Amino acid sequence: MPHEPQPHTLDAEAVRTWSSLAVAALGRAREDIDAINVYPVADADTGTNLLLTAESAGRALDEALGDVTEGTPPTSLARAVRAYAHGALTGARGNSGTILAQLLRGVADVLGEEPAPREPGPLLARALTRAAESAYAAVAHPVEGTMLTVAAAAARAGRTAEAAAGNAADVARAAYDGARAALAETPGQLPALGRAGVVDAGGCGVVAVLGALWQALSGQEPAAEPVRGRAGPVPQPPEPCAHAQDGPGYEVIYLLEASDESVAALRTRLDGLGDSLVVIGGDGLWNVHVHVDDPGAAVEAGVVAGRPYRIRITHFGDERRRARAERVQRAVVAVVPGEGLAGLCGEAGATAVLARPGEVPAAAELLDAVRRAHAREVVLLPGAAELRAVAAAAAEQARADGIRVAVVPTRSAVQGLAALAVHDPDATFDEDVVAMTAAAGATRYGELAVAESRSFTSAGICQAGDVLGLIDGDVAVIGTALAETAEAVLERMLGSGGELVTLVLGPEVPDALAERLEAYVQHGHLAVDTATYRGGRYCAPLLIGVE
Repeated sequence: MPHEPQPHTLDAEAVRTWSSLAVAALGRAREDIDAINVYPVADADTGTNLLLTAESAGRALDEALGDVTEGTPPTSLARAVRAYAHGALTGARGNSGTILAQLLRGVADVLGEEPAPREPGPLLARALTRAAESAYAAVAHPVEGTMLTVAAAAARAGRTAEAAAGNAADVARAAYDGARAALAETPGQLPALGRAGVVDAGGCGVVAVLGALWQALSGQEPAAEPVRGRAGPVPQPPEPCAHAQDGPGYEVIYLLEASDESVAALRTRLDGLGDSLVVIGGDGLWNVHVHVDDPGAAVEAGVVAGRPYRIRITHFGDERRRARAERVQRAVVAVVPGEGLAGLCGEAGATAVLARPGEVPAAAELLDAVRRAHAREVVLLPGAAELRAVAAAAAEQARADGIRVAVVPTRSAVQGLAALAVHDPDATFDEDVVAMTAAAGATRYGELAVAESRSFTSAGICQAGDVLGLIDGDVAVIGTALAETAEAVLERMLGSGGELVTLVLGPEVPDALAERLEAYVQHGHLAVDTATYRGGRYCAPLLIGVE
């Protein structure tokens, strides 16, 4: 059941209501906000990024509030708002989503105090002020006419209402009205907006979130807020791969575990590599966003500072090409365990989601990839047995958006490559899914890994450092050397026949191993072809597919 707004009450339930209303408002406005997205990059995803960030924040909040059992005291405002901000931090998407997450963190810095002050009006006004200040501080080079400007205007209006002895709902209403007025002025502040004849896309998101806050505290529903200044799609450059404003070609985002001192040095390093730098967070956990021409250097800077993870690299040329085109009929989204494999999928026209060892992508990450594919129909390749449930959850959410999604139950990256090889966008959706499923099912998959400790396996007892040869997910061979173990695995897999062997080499494996295995196959199985690829960073030492 929906939560009824409680007028003038600033508590955990108000935060829950605010969250659900914000997601609903951003969901309604998402496509229109995407359509007016021209700054800092015209990649038509600001509305989507804001929605995904708000959804992540809401899930974290629901988990925090759901822990309360019967007979225990209700969750405090401080705990609720801190969970809400943390969920936004860990799930922030794009430049706009990262700034929204920092705005929520600023709110949490004030509302998260224990115990909270008794006067909710001044408390909320102070929280909105802290939110705007912290967002400006997080952006390396703040620009006026953006969502920062809108947030600052909202904070000023909130302080004015609080000075007039307003309660929390009055402050929220004033902030909402102040944000709307500031948004209308953004085309005159930022030349890119003025040329396109639109208001700032990120600012539209701030207005939607503040409208939801006012509704949660007052019980009154804001009037429908149209996205102004758009008579049609925003004009795009004639060359889809051209960089907007000659800017960098890649967006890099990652979570980072690091100290404050290390992050200070990281900011300086990244600021020299690119632009649109936003670093948010604290207490050892940060979300890093930057636009660069050398994404590897941006990730390496994170490695120097601490431990980066959930790394996402987007090429703006691909995004602009998709944004300019009409929604395509069908696309493929594949989860892969290596950067080289991600490149292979990209060359085949698929959207890749990179999975690091030991870190299972969340359903929200797969849903994000499905949405970014800009297609009416999507085939989702999870690439691992443990990801099937996650893929199914993402598919279910995507169907609610009106996207037709089918999950092909691939259990290995090589099965995904086999499915991609027979993908036919001109066939009917059902025919394509059946063909891809059949190709994946006809591909036996093997993998070589190194044992981390002594343990019992289906092939016997292994010692730490032994090379394990897995076939279809089970340990079949235990060896001491990579080459000999790989040959033993190949022999077993080819024992039941095959026409094509696919070898995917990990980052530390020499080319000589591939040459040796290719010769081994040619010598013992003359009619079998081989194809060799580099899996890149995060890939297992060796993946084998036999079709």
